Amino acid sequence: MEQVLEITDGGVDLAVELAGSVPALEFGWNITRRGGTCVTAGLPHPSKALSVPAAALSVSEKTLRGSYVGSCVPKRDIPRFADLMMQGRLPIEKLMTHTLSLDEINEGFERLAEGAAIRQVITFDQD
Repeated sequence: MEQVLEITDGGVDLAVELAGSVPALEFGWNITRRGGTCVTAGLPHPSKALSVPAAALSVSEKTLRGSYVGSCVPKRDIPRFADLMMQGRLPIEKLMTHTLSLDEINEGFERLAEGAAIRQVITFDQD
């Protein structure tokens, strides 16, 4: 943390936590500079809690923000994403680590448990 604060001359403007890890979120909060924003989109276990001194929100003027599925509005955003993909401006293939058939689903879950996959897509044969 000290190295990040030193290199950035007091912290980052934006810290983003995506792992669902409370220690990672605490780290993100602690490296966010005065007036900066810390965003979490990770989903830690519901029993886990983040402890932030209440005065720190006012004194540091930092913002702590959550984001669920990128704050997507499916009815509005999915057609837009599809258009961007069709135009070649949203390369979703770069977000996928594996494709698998339905009968390979257990292998897919094993990859997730091992941390060997990020996004997997199940393909269905159409007869």
